[in-house]
Order: sequence, then C-alpha cells, then structure tokens
Amino acid sequence: MANILVIDDEPQMRRMIARVLNGAGHTVRQAADGNEGMALFRQAQPALVITDIVMPDAEGIETIRELRKAAPTLPILAISGGSTPLYLDAAGKLGASAVLAKPFSNEDLLTTVEALLDHAAKN
Repeated sequence: MANILVIDDEPQMRRMIARVLNGAGHTVRQAADGNEGMALFRQAQPALVITDIVMPDAEGIETIRELRKAAPTLPILAISGGSTPLYLDAAGKLGASAVLAKPFSNEDLLTTVEALLDHAAKN
C-alpha cells in the first residue's frame, strides 16, 4: 500500500485519519503543521499528502504551494472545517488534487484517497 503524510494541527483528527488509513493497509506519518509536514515530506517522500488548510504557523495553502513546487505530480488532499468552503475552493485552485470538508466519513476519506492513488499510479 502507500506511504501517506497527514498534516493537521488537531491531534484527534490526525489520529482518526491515521487509524482509518492504517486499517486500509497504508503507512501514515503525522505532522502538526506545515513546517513539520514539509520536513517529513522531504524525509519520507510520501505517495500522498493530506493537509488541513487552517493551521497555526505554516498553514495549508502555503504548504500546498511548497509541495506543488517540490513535487508537481504529488496527489494532495486538502481538508478543512465545513464552515470554510472558501478555503477548500482556494486550495483546489492553488494545487490540491482533491478537497474534503470536515467532518467527513471514513468511507469518503478512503474513497478519495484510493481514487487519488489510483490516478497517480496510472500517470
């Protein structure tokens, strides 16, 4: 399965995403903000990155831009609270491969992750 990096400042959200993805056979690394996430990205070279948009320090939009520069074809899933559709729209326009509004179901997460990984494998 895939090596996936999850960047989110909410520990509960990171753990939930990791649990779901680990259960599907993926290896998950976790970061609390964009700075930590970029360091882990350089170290681990994940097949997919899931990043929150609104975070302290290096936020998601900035992180997506950096990831896009470093790895133009990397699948990136942007996530954010359901009350912030403008952030998700901006993330999609600035390089996210897909977006999900929080809260999302485990099924929606897995379906989106698998679609992104399948698409990346075919290209």
